[in-house]
Amino acid sequence: MSRFDYPILAKEGTVHLVLAALSGIAATIWFGVASIFVWILVLFVFQFFRDPKRNITSDPGAIVSPASGKVVSICEDLNPYQDGNKALKVSVFMNVFSVHSNLVPVGGTVEGKWYFPGSFVNAALDKASVENERNAIHIRTKDGHDVFSVQIAGLIARRILCYVNEGESVSTGERYGFIRFGSRVDLYLPLDTKLRVTLGQSVASGNDTIGFLPGYNAI
Repeated sequence: MSRFDYPILAKEGTVHLVLAALSGIAATIWFGVASIFVWILVLFVFQFFRDPKRNITSDPGAIVSPASGKVVSICEDLNPYQDGNKALKVSVFMNVFSVHSNLVPVGGTVEGKWYFPGSFVNAALDKASVENERNAIHIRTKDGHDVFSVQIAGLIARRILCYVNEGESVSTGERYGFIRFGSRVDLYLPLDTKLRVTLGQSVASGNDTIGFLPGYNAI
């Protein structure tokens, strides 16, 4: 399967979806109408693992949102994955009702990949960026811009999946990972990135543009 394919229901949830459906059927057989409470949980599992098709922009220099959720932080910060250089940091928090597939924010080459074990504090908190379990990738665009996308586990999340490796070429909007059950993605961008999002804004992975790399403007 291509990383541009969207399976409607995420492959990462196959076991969970099967078990949920079987639980619903069993509950119906054993408890009849009272099984409605089990089916509510089944519906929750199915909505969590939904993976809808996205409309990826073709605008040059666009940085698409790697995650679906709410923008909880926009600030200048030191980039821990680039020798502490200053960067523009944009954080998107995913709750349990968000789509949890993660998409490549910009096309380029994966220059680095790092995994850090850690704790599981609420991913909406800023300290989650440095304390929680996380996986970071460094993408360098063909124009030499450096973009870092960091998957961060949350209070309930216990599994970060990342499917790209150092040296690979990736394209904007490519499906590159998944985080299970509430989490966060941090972007570290060039300081003079032209942002198109505001604090508190809800964004959809792939569909919405975070901003434009230096030297590019919206068409």
